[in-house]
Formats: sequence, structure tokens, C-alpha cells
Amino acid sequence: MDGQQKLSALILGFFIFLGFAVLGYQLGKSAVDIKEYERTVSVKGLSERDYPADVVIWPIQFSQANNDLEKLYESLESTTAKISAFLQGRGIKISEITLSTPVITDKSAQQWGNTERAEFRYTALQTVTVYSGNLDVVRTVMGELSELGKQGIVFSGGNYETRTEYLFTRLNEIKPQMVEEATKKAREVAEKFAQDSESRLGKIKRASQGQFSIQPRDKNNPHIKKIRVVSTVEYYLSD
Repeated sequence: MDGQQKLSALILGFFIFLGFAVLGYQLGKSAVDIKEYERTVSVKGLSERDYPADVVIWPIQFSQANNDLEKLYESLESTTAKISAFLQGRGIKISEITLSTPVITDKSAQQWGNTERAEFRYTALQTVTVYSGNLDVVRTVMGELSELGKQGIVFSGGNYETRTEYLFTRLNEIKPQMVEEATKKAREVAEKFAQDSESRLGKIKRASQGQFSIQPRDKNNPHIKKIRVVSTVEYYLSD
């Protein structure tokens, strides 16, 4: 009886060992299969295009001075009317012209700076802003503004407040095409990598779209915008 029990225990132990061996083999094979399946390549695709801006913001700032505050305001109104009439006469709509509140400086009230008596007590800065979608007309008028300068209007410039801005507002219209182009270029790179590594390109594991950037094409053509986006795509590889 004891011998039979020992034999049964031996047989049971053998089958238990065999079961663990088979399980270990299967787990090891699965780990290898998963590792092979997880072979991936991550690539980037760029889409870059040039588009003309579709909105221009053109601040026209001028300055005036006077010792009489009332006369200074009258002069500002007169000059503003001249500028507005000039713009409208060259094709800019009145709805595209806005006026800011003039900035008046009383030099006699300043507690700092040169203590010498200024020639004019009051100085003023006034801004007339053109906001338009007709860039061709506005850019033409920009080159003719000197005609008003010949009439004694002193224009200010060279600072941030008077910088002309060009905007591109149609990004949503071109997004789908550019994302498609970036993804296509990313796949081309991935396929070349797979070919060089003697692999086959599989499905997409993950993909991410970068931020769209809108910048002037160059410093001499701020009205032409360079739009770009980079898509990052990770593909599975197989032998």
C-alpha cells in the first residue's frame, strides 16, 4: 500500500511539473509575440503653406500741439475729418474707419522732466484705425498717405501702437487639408523606414496633431502668412 501511494505521488508530481513547464512555455511565447507586436516607429509629417492675410488693421496716428485746449480739440476734429475723407475718397468704407479717444498731455502739470518752459502747453495724440478685409485697397492707400503729410499733418510711427497688423482668419477652412497632408507625409516617411529595415508597416498605434502656427512669410511681406502644422504618428511594424 505504501509503495502504491509513493507511485501515485510520483506520477502526480510529474504531471504537476509538466503542467508548469507547458504554462511557462506558453507564457514565454506570448511574451515574445507581444514584444514583436510592439515594434513601432514614430515619425513626423509637416504641412506648410503660404496664404495671403484676409484682414488688415492699420492704425494712423498723428500728433498736434497748442496752448489753448479748446483750439487743440477743434484742430484734432478738423484733422480727423481730413484723414477720414481722404480714406473714403480712395475706396475705404466709413464702416471700416474708427476713431480713438485722443491722448492729451498737459506739460505744465508734469512734475518731472525738463524744467524749461515748453513752447506748447498741450500736446495730443489721435489714432484713426482702418479695419478692413480689402487688403489691396488699403495697401495702396498706405503708399499715398504722404499726400496728407504735405498738408501739415504730423504722423507718428515706429512704435508698437502704430504697427500695422495682418490677420489670417480662415484657419478652420484649411485645417482638414493640411492635417491630411501632414499625415500622408508622415506615412511616407514611415514606409521608407519600414522598407529600409525590411519590415512591413502596420496600423497606427497613436497619433497627435501639433499646434497650427501662423507667421509672416518674411519681414518684407507681413501680409503673406506661412501656415504650418506637424503631425506625429506612431505605426506598428511587423516582419
